Amino acid sequence: MEILLHICCGPCAIFPLKVLREEGHEIKGLFYNPNIHPRLEYKKRFETLLAYAEQHQLDVDHPEDYPFETFLKNVVPREDERCFLCYSMRLEFAAREAGARKFEGFTTTLLYSKYQKHDMIKDIGEAMARKYQVPFLYRDFRSGWSEGMKLSKMAGMYRQQYCGCIYSENERYARS
Repeated sequence: MEILLHICCGPCAIFPLKVLREEGHEIKGLFYNPNIHPRLEYKKRFETLLAYAEQHQLDVDHPEDYPFETFLKNVVPREDERCFLCYSMRLEFAAREAGARKFEGFTTTLLYSKYQKHDMIKDIGEAMARKYQVPFLYRDFRSGWSEGMKLSKMAGMYRQQYCGCIYSENERYARS
């Protein structure tokens, strides 16, 4: 199948890309993450992904702008729902793109992280699949967490210390 893979960052792409290619799928990447703050963090994650993608012959599409205001407009003042809203924004964008560009399915590297709300991501992905009439390719990539992290460290990839949003950044550094 030709799959559109929503990618949150380079390190999280390693294992899902490997698995999907081993299954015989043709993969196109999509970097759409309006949650990432600040702009320099967004840039680091994007540049790390592009370097990885070049080494692994992966085409990656992305919006030309830094869409942080989109995240804020959708989340403030509903911070208690921020993860649901964030996943929804990203997966809806991916599903809409996949449908419009006639991909046979879409999925996300968010399913790789042991820190994300896996069941919520799966439910949202399936809802967006119905809405945009393009299959959501569900895979639980968490089994490859250690492998992907090891490979990202060996490659010297930039590895962020928080999910990406201003709230997770605050939580991360408040504990320091």
